Amino acid sequence: MDQFKALVVNKVEDDTNIAIQEFTKEDLPEGDVLIKVHYSSVNYKDGLAAHPKGNIVRNYPHVPGIDLAGVVAESDHPDWKEGDRVIVTSYELGVSHYGGFSEYARVKSDWIVPLPDGLSLKEAMVYGTAGFTAALSVYQIEQAGIKPDKGPILVTGATGGVGSMAVAILAKKGYEVVASTGKESEHSYLKKLGATTIVSREEVAPEGFKPIGKQKWAGVVDPVGGETLAAVLSNTMYGGAVAVSGLTGGPKVPTTVFPFILRGVNLLGIDSVYCPMEKRKEIWKKAADEYKPSEHLEAIQNEITLDELPEVLHNILNGKVRGRTIVAF
Repeated sequence: MDQFKALVVNKVEDDTNIAIQEFTKEDLPEGDVLIKVHYSSVNYKDGLAAHPKGNIVRNYPHVPGIDLAGVVAESDHPDWKEGDRVIVTSYELGVSHYGGFSEYARVKSDWIVPLPDGLSLKEAMVYGTAGFTAALSVYQIEQAGIKPDKGPILVTGATGGVGSMAVAILAKKGYEVVASTGKESEHSYLKKLGATTIVSREEVAPEGFKPIGKQKWAGVVDPVGGETLAAVLSNTMYGGAVAVSGLTGGPKVPTTVFPFILRGVNLLGIDSVYCPMEKRKEIWKKAADEYKPSEHLEAIQNEITLDELPEVLHNILNGKVRGRTIVAF
């Protein structure tokens, strides 16, 4: 532990440099718990943190990684002791605080969730922030009263991290899942995860779609946003619910009030970063139990080393990463 490896992003004029460097404990930021990281995972936000125009990181050099799972090595807080198995996702991790792409991480104790029974450290990172976001989206749709007998649930961006996990969780819960993707080569993958039907991006968001269209979906898990969100709102059934968590399709949503005032559609904002701790623990327990698509977790994940990480950080921004990528230490 005298020295350990971490991935470091540095700003060089208008570009970023990514390198694996040797660290010591003294290089880590302040925090009351030191964690030996066993696994991290790669999210779209991590790709932004490594990009010169990502607008995620304020201060350089920086260690990205908004997720980690590992074992407590040292603790100055009474709630956590050496040997505890823990998860840390979101908050300031990997954004304004050194993140999980490091063999050791020092964090604030109130960011930590105990690893629930039913999940291994690796499985926790197959979920990671993307999987947690998917689980939170499903939870909020359920809370809105959308049960499996209400009709099909659409998942946009279905081959991505949030999308893949949402398809698998919804299928596990007995929903009819319609998966949207622009990648014909991934149809068998989505069927394996439990998708009943595959539709193209163009079918979901055709050019010139109407402000209020046919009633197709009882609910939607949408990590895409942009015009896709506007289109799915117009085709959501009366009393349906759309859980939106991302903006890979852009931040502007060219919609009208019609889906809300004519059909009573519920637009559910999903925030996994500052989700309250009690709800966070509840969602992680569901992820370990009733939401856990055990037979599909292996198909969703791809394990890499720290040395392979720079290429994946580049690829995830270009839509070239399927499912969840796990970094093993």
